[in-house]
Amino acid sequence: FEEAPPHYSSYSTGSETAVSMETPTRRPSEVVNSRQDNRRPSIYSTMDAMPHLEFYANATATGRIRRSRPSLETLQSGSNTGDSGRGSVSALQESGNESKENGAGGKTAQPVRFGWVTGVMVRCMLNIWGVILFLRLSWITSQAGILLTWLIILMSVLVTSITALSVSAISTNGRVSSGGAYFMISRTLGPELGGPIGVVFSFANALACALNTVGFSETVRDLLIEYDSQIVDSINDVRIIGSITVTVLLLISLAGMEWESKTQILFFLVLMVSFINYFVGTLIPATPQKQSIGVFGYRSEIFLENLFPDWRGPEGDFFRMFAIFFPSAIGILAGANISGDLKEPEIAIPRGTLMAIFWTTVSYLAISSTVGACVLRDASGNMNDSLPLNFTEACEGLSCGLGWNFTECQQSGTCSFGLSNSFQVLIQVSGFGPLIYAGIFAATLSSALAFLVSAPKVFQCLCKDNIYPYIGFFAKGYGKNNEPLRAYLLCYIIAMCFILIAELNVIAPLISNFFLCSYALINFSCFHASNTNSPGWRPSFRYFSPWTGLFGAVISVVLMFLLTWWAALIAFGLIIFLFGYVVYKKPEVNWGSSVQASTYNMALSYSVSLAGVEDHVKNYRPQCLVLTGPPTLRPALVDFVGSFTKNVSLMICGDILMRNSNEMIKWLNQRKVRSFYTSFKASDLREGARHLLQASGLGKMKPNILVMGFKMNWQEIYLFGLSDAFDSNHGVCVLRMMDGLDIRDELETEGMLCSTVCVCLVPSLNNVDNRKNTVNDQIKTVFQSKQGKKTIDVYWISDDGGLTLLVPYLLTRRKRWRRSKVRVFIIGEQQTMENDRKEMKTLLQRFRLDVHDVIVMTDSERPPLAKNMRRFEEMLAPFRLNEGQLDERTAQQQRTEFPWKVTDKEMDALRLKSEKKVRLNEIIRRNSKYAALVLVSLPVPQADCPSSLYMSWLDTLSCGLHCPVLLIRGNQQNVMTFYCQ
Repeated sequence: FEEAPPHYSSYSTGSETAVSMETPTRRPSEVVNSRQDNRRPSIYSTMDAMPHLEFYANATATGRIRRSRPSLETLQSGSNTGDSGRGSVSALQESGNESKENGAGGKTAQPVRFGWVTGVMVRCMLNIWGVILFLRLSWITSQAGILLTWLIILMSVLVTSITALSVSAISTNGRVSSGGAYFMISRTLGPELGGPIGVVFSFANALACALNTVGFSETVRDLLIEYDSQIVDSINDVRIIGSITVTVLLLISLAGMEWESKTQILFFLVLMVSFINYFVGTLIPATPQKQSIGVFGYRSEIFLENLFPDWRGPEGDFFRMFAIFFPSAIGILAGANISGDLKEPEIAIPRGTLMAIFWTTVSYLAISSTVGACVLRDASGNMNDSLPLNFTEACEGLSCGLGWNFTECQQSGTCSFGLSNSFQVLIQVSGFGPLIYAGIFAATLSSALAFLVSAPKVFQCLCKDNIYPYIGFFAKGYGKNNEPLRAYLLCYIIAMCFILIAELNVIAPLISNFFLCSYALINFSCFHASNTNSPGWRPSFRYFSPWTGLFGAVISVVLMFLLTWWAALIAFGLIIFLFGYVVYKKPEVNWGSSVQASTYNMALSYSVSLAGVEDHVKNYRPQCLVLTGPPTLRPALVDFVGSFTKNVSLMICGDILMRNSNEMIKWLNQRKVRSFYTSFKASDLREGARHLLQASGLGKMKPNILVMGFKMNWQEIYLFGLSDAFDSNHGVCVLRMMDGLDIRDELETEGMLCSTVCVCLVPSLNNVDNRKNTVNDQIKTVFQSKQGKKTIDVYWISDDGGLTLLVPYLLTRRKRWRRSKVRVFIIGEQQTMENDRKEMKTLLQRFRLDVHDVIVMTDSERPPLAKNMRRFEEMLAPFRLNEGQLDERTAQQQRTEFPWKVTDKEMDALRLKSEKKVRLNEIIRRNSKYAALVLVSLPVPQADCPSSLYMSWLDTLSCGLHCPVLLIRGNQQNVMTFYCQ
């Protein structure tokens, strides 16, 4: 009978769907053997584990020893010498979020974590809104006019937005720990540039804290002078107020991130009230007192007058106005700087930062345009300058039409009010002036508090990396949030030293340049990582371009010199000095940076330069030794491997017999396949393959995967190539196509199809003339065609380190495969189907892989159909050692002479495994009938399994499909990671 079609239940979120194959009944043994500890072995073996999130977690990420997948040695030996179990997802703690146990009960103290609104958006908005908004924006509008002011704002936003896109890309390429901009730059560009930026960026944040504290202190001092209540004098008052203020801010920071966050929310609410107060003030009809100081409410003539620039004084030029305004936009990294305190930094940083830029940009544009539509540039403030109904005095300017004569003060330059003369315009326009003072206080204090928190967090991360000597003392953290109390005190001392200077103009020039330098390196990091073609660069944030990153880096450097050239030289001098120290000391750190990935690309031409670079999982590349024989005979095998190695990784076509290598290389070049060709003369196949595995490659450019075609007449010795590859710690890929891979019959026009594919010994082709080589050049394989919207089906039956997922990801980066959808099939049980699907979905999301469907197969334990099992037994019959029909002596002689044959005892012992292979093939043929490519986890050959039985398993798994089938197995070591480091 035919098997009834399964019922599918699906749950869709976005582009991923989980589908279970429900069956009416389950065998009793399934219930008995249900795994209560959430461990699920592979269908191939109870030791061969299914894919699990914890296998890819850092060993230091949890408070216990991490469990891992079984090694190749364990799988081959068939003995379970280690614990290949797994913990649950809930037990997985990300690095940097270490938990501490309190008391005998082992209760975990959970650190405070913030979402994207309070942790990033509000924090960035508070840092962007500052003194410039309240005390300088109206004056810049008077100088540059509304149009050029908008241009200044939009130019600043362009730089910060490009940087925000680069930050978003870097922060979503793996888990971001604490350290913010320093962490992202260092892990992308390496310690050589990361270390200097860590020092400079920490120092810049400490200076920014001092700058905002001094700005707050000056505002308070001006109020004291206005009410004749000075403490000592104008300079010392700033020092006293600033010292008290920064001390209070330090106490708030030491109280913990929770209190600091609550304080920031309070400042945010005060700012919202002050903004509402201002906009309400623009709608209130102006009183004669307000009109005397130039405030008239919305007037079209005032708007048109203020639309164009009116440069005045020595500071009256466009770039000077830009230099004054730009420091107000430097707060975009406030959220990224506390990345270690965010719930989901890969989501919070892009969303919160971009939303903060959007809303602050809207506020700056709105305030500059509304103040330009309500206030004159010049006003005397004298009530006697109002014009009577019938006036005969000489009057010039826009004010005359509004009933006021400010001609005298305009001509003499003695006007004290208006946009061009007063920094208090927003206070004058607002409905209730003191609320604007409250907004100024909230803006300055919130920025100072944010910078006071950011600087120690960044410096702590730098100290933990041990790039520079004598700073490890400041790396120690305290409490559930790992607060850097020592770094707080250091930042406090630095800020206090600059507060005692009490001069904004002395502090300000350095800050913008340090921040612009950080922006330049962040943008360059994004550009560099994108252009190394590293498979480890897989940011889930898609809305960026490497060329915008390069533009942002260049424009940031240009702005550094346009704003303050001497400060730019100081910043670059400091970075060059720190860079030289790191290059000289060569710290022993390996972060999988894009510099290493770039070194790999350079090694294609300069192989020697790669010798000293240490491997890292983020930069893993599938370097393939392809046993093609002559590549001209198996173009499909060449094209397939070239599809995911071209411009990405190493490919070597191996041939056991010596041939004319120049012709082979010429053929590869004509086919536009980037590959080396190497041949080896050996007495037999196994010897040649073994030597190719050991001798191919140079330095780090050495194959780590053996690729071969499926040998249709596997009755010949074939298993040894797989075993030798696993013994050499290589991954293995076996490609099978329905019509075979060898095209010798097309070349030699023989009637019989040659089924031998990749590792068989092939006779010399010296008799093939040039005409036939020309024909060969024109042969097109399925891998040279566009695959359209067909699916790539991945049956991830056993966790092999991620190679099974990496290959289809690399394929979908190619133009021919770009529209193909990847579906991942995993084994599961009905009662745990949803948990299995969620766990796999979480793992794929952590890998930043765009998978179309996640399908949970719940009927893999069912027995196969009788007809399929009979077909398997008939295929294996010639290789059975029928001991029942032989006497004991003959049987013993046969076992010794033909060790690859299957005895009755072995057949019975491995029958369940054979049934599972047949059943899996039924599932594959049913679900992947129209796929473009099917990838199936390759079972590892074990010592107790006869070679003929193992080869029959491979034949069974891949038979009956019209599309290419790839049996694939990594070497049980991670080739993918979801960590930034």
